[in-house]
Amino acid sequence: MKVVLAEKPSVAREIAMVLGATEKNEGYLTGNGYAVTWSFGHLLALGMPEDYGISSFSKQSLPILPAPFKLTVKKIKKGKQYRVDSGASQQLKIIEKLFAACDHIIVATDAGREGELIFRYIYDYLDCKKPFERLWISSLTEKAIRNGFQNLKPGVQYDELFQAGQCRSRADWLLGINATQALTIAAGNGLYSLGRVQTPTLGLICKLYQKNKNFITQKYWQIELMHQKDFIEFKSLGKLKFTARKQAEDIVKSLERNPTTATITSIDVKTLKEQPPLLFDLTGLQKEANKRLNFSAEETLNIAQSLYENKFITYPRTGSQYIPEDLWQEIPDLIRILQEKEPYKKTTGAIPWGNLNKGIVNDVKVTDHHGLLTTDKIPSVLTAKENAIYQLIAFRLLEAVSQPCIKEITDIDLQVLHLDFAAQGFKILQKGWRNITGIFSDDFEQVEELPEIREAVELKIKEIMILEKKTQAPSLYTEGSLLSAMENAGKDIEETEQRKILKNIGIGTPATRASIIETLIHRGYITRDKKSIIPTDKGLHVHSLIKDKKIADVSLTAEWELEMQRIENNESKAAEFQKQIESFTKSVTEELLQIHIEQPHLPSMICPKCKTQYLLIHDHIVKCPDIHCSWLQFRNICGIQISLNDIKSLVNTGRTSLIKGMKSKSGKTFNAHIILNDKIESSFEFERN
Repeated sequence: MKVVLAEKPSVAREIAMVLGATEKNEGYLTGNGYAVTWSFGHLLALGMPEDYGISSFSKQSLPILPAPFKLTVKKIKKGKQYRVDSGASQQLKIIEKLFAACDHIIVATDAGREGELIFRYIYDYLDCKKPFERLWISSLTEKAIRNGFQNLKPGVQYDELFQAGQCRSRADWLLGINATQALTIAAGNGLYSLGRVQTPTLGLICKLYQKNKNFITQKYWQIELMHQKDFIEFKSLGKLKFTARKQAEDIVKSLERNPTTATITSIDVKTLKEQPPLLFDLTGLQKEANKRLNFSAEETLNIAQSLYENKFITYPRTGSQYIPEDLWQEIPDLIRILQEKEPYKKTTGAIPWGNLNKGIVNDVKVTDHHGLLTTDKIPSVLTAKENAIYQLIAFRLLEAVSQPCIKEITDIDLQVLHLDFAAQGFKILQKGWRNITGIFSDDFEQVEELPEIREAVELKIKEIMILEKKTQAPSLYTEGSLLSAMENAGKDIEETEQRKILKNIGIGTPATRASIIETLIHRGYITRDKKSIIPTDKGLHVHSLIKDKKIADVSLTAEWELEMQRIENNESKAAEFQKQIESFTKSVTEELLQIHIEQPHLPSMICPKCKTQYLLIHDHIVKCPDIHCSWLQFRNICGIQISLNDIKSLVNTGRTSLIKGMKSKSGKTFNAHIILNDKIESSFEFERN
């Protein structure tokens, strides 16, 4: 028997259907010599500090450098504690039983770094020694699955891919756990979460936000002229920017007192060939969906994943915008299938069938997966959001195989009473790929078409206007522009040699950038403000503490992404990278522990439950640092902030003073003491009338 392990149940069902494994069992499907089972994403994770016997934040425990790392079954939060996920545990037992009974394993987790890591962690945790092969496909259509099973790859071929994924996983653990604990200990007030990618990303957001807020807007004025020739109106704009309106008004008065003409001093005509855009990779799709549809990066990824699992598009978590040469022969059929349905029928005349553009074909630039394509399965029923994402991908394919758009751009210089003006216009010579959607400018603004004119011609001035303008602050990040900044982080490095090396390297990967943004939102470090991404006070505070520290260095994070690519390509050794990360972790931890933050004087109180740990006192809660004890007391109760004196009284005597003005859920005001019962849980003791 052969066992096929997919990453999730929906994918397993598609594969099982093609293989003829239709008999349902608890946690797997069987038939035709196959047992098809599944994971639920990551069933296993690297153990937390408590799995190594470290139950509280302690300077003496840092840095925590596991040797070896432990794998534990995925945990979920229940109440105040993390418990083993029973569903994950049960499915792991089913996989273990199947692995033990089979002769051979076929790995069908997602074809990428994380998918490989999911399987290898299971394989290692179960101490399995069975041989395995790799299913590597970019689509879940029946044709793609059959072709994949006919061309299974040796499992050993993906050892370096696993090592790169393992290095990423361990690096995130080492830096995230140690940096978080170090800063939290140094701050002594609240939990400060840091991470290998999230902290530099927070830095990008905070720096731009501060530039925007510190920008001093200045007004300026320009003169605009309206001209007319051959019944065509067009405008020219003065090159001078006046810092006072009166300066512009004086010029206008002079022009009105001495009616004159504008003399054309030069005409520059250029032909611009706009090549069609390449196919979408995941980051490109997320940026476009954010710009046009206001979708978050995570929302776009989830929709694309759903379209993929329903066999409408190819694998979405791709970092490539190209396809290999051998896939080109399928492109005409994909286009014909699309053009049988609305809204793609209207593009039939725009596709150059005898001369399709092969700019998307590049074997060298195809990574694990090719650029995003539609499949031969056309969706019949989609939600509005699914349809919007599908249309972006479909229209991009049609654009990518079209011919260039050719524009004629005309720049004109004019002079009026020794003042210089300029006008610009363009006309389309060949619509090319822009004819697919009918949008001829990325700014959605049609630049005016100019009349036929030549140098030295005198043009009448039909109207004179003064335009009031403002210098613009740097725009805040949208989710789309933040993805671009993360993708191109290597380009902003100041050191020239480093910038050359890292110019095409970003922070995070196409598959992880959306989750990094969501993590920062979940931590309360950033928030969405309409279309903008802005830091919270908490995020700005964390940034102020670590902005000059190694943990916030974008170049280091980008270098590590490059190093993991080298490991994946067998150009670098995982063991060496592990040593570098551990050394860096030690350095970062030491640096963060030395941060000194002035603290208000807070009373020292022993936990009333465990009687061993000193309580951590925050604005919102007072809690025991020992996770096994986990005693906590909220400080805001029924709308009243409990004072430190009352907290001290509660902890030491089991009872606060009478707290007045609390409000019940029904809105009634009441007075009560807060007391600790026999279980050291807080409750009310109401005021006696």
